[in-house]
Amino acid sequence: MSRTIYFVAGEVSGDNHGAALMRSLRALQPDLQFVGRGGPQMKQIAGTQFNDWIDNAAVVGLWEVVRKYGYFRKQFRDVLDQIDAVKPDAVVLIDYPGFNLRLARALHRQGVARKMIYYISPQVWAWNSGRIKEMARHLDLMLCIFPFEAELYNKSGLRTKFVGHPMIERLRARKLDISRDPNLIGLFPGSRRREVEKIFPIMSEAANKLRAARPDLRFEVSAASQQLSDCIRKMSQGFRAIDHRKYVDATLSYRATDLMQRSSTGIVASGSATLEAAYFEMPFVLVYKVSWPTYVAGRAVVNVKHLGMPNVLAGKEIVPEFIQHAAKPDAIAAGTLRLIDNQQARQKMMSDFDSIIRSLGGSGASENAAAAIIEEISR
Repeated sequence: MSRTIYFVAGEVSGDNHGAALMRSLRALQPDLQFVGRGGPQMKQIAGTQFNDWIDNAAVVGLWEVVRKYGYFRKQFRDVLDQIDAVKPDAVVLIDYPGFNLRLARALHRQGVARKMIYYISPQVWAWNSGRIKEMARHLDLMLCIFPFEAELYNKSGLRTKFVGHPMIERLRARKLDISRDPNLIGLFPGSRRREVEKIFPIMSEAANKLRAARPDLRFEVSAASQQLSDCIRKMSQGFRAIDHRKYVDATLSYRATDLMQRSSTGIVASGSATLEAAYFEMPFVLVYKVSWPTYVAGRAVVNVKHLGMPNVLAGKEIVPEFIQHAAKPDAIAAGTLRLIDNQQARQKMMSDFDSIIRSLGGSGASENAAAAIIEEISR
């Protein structure tokens, strides 16, 4: 009798990781059935029973969550009803803690799923470590992608396994045998519409100032999807502070990893792209800005010194961070110019990147996670 696994992923990175995990699971057990919701890559593997909801689910900021409260409330009920009807052998929750941690608690109370497994552990150690004990009551297994997390979760009584970072295997397959263009700067404004709308104008102004200082510089923008590509193009036309026809070649690249290997330097929004940039050893500065209510609420609970994951893993600021009020075009341009001109600073950052990536283990995270899930279902 075939087994069924229900997945929930709510962001582009979760869709990437979920699709790789599905392929590894099918390699171990070809008759596994996948249902749930995630993105287009997961749906392509799972089939018609799978719901692609990424464009609506991937939100950033307190206000956007409040604004779409009715939508998320309905989705939450729909997921509970679907899991009750399907009665899967396991529910695999991929990152997306705002939705998935509440779902884990609700499912635990209902006793619907036989196994509750969390993949890409939520970074509660950064903003609410007190929730770890609560998670231990709701989950059967936590699969971690950072080595320090396993010890932290195991201390709480939550069975945890470090499987390695799935980014490694995905990015290794995308390595190109090319040289960097010394005059190309990559702009990576994020994978969610709200953050792109906040961050891209700042990046554009910074690019304008960089071009004024270095007329030979060129710029390309990474768009995570066709929808975001359309959004960026419209913003480029309507942004009065910059004439893209004259100052910035705002060419859109759909594959961020290609742009990271061609660019000499980058300006990157906080998120999974920062670790990707570190993997490809592209020197960059980090930029992030959200609405002020979201920022104030976040600062009240976050207890780590740095926002960018390369800095968190290094335990120090190896990548300059320009967050919220510090995200000024002049400062960002100055920080980028330093990386363009200062070879010592570039080499030091690239050396630190190498150490960070080695700490994440080799390839095989998806295979390790799939084997752990199959073992857990069989317990």
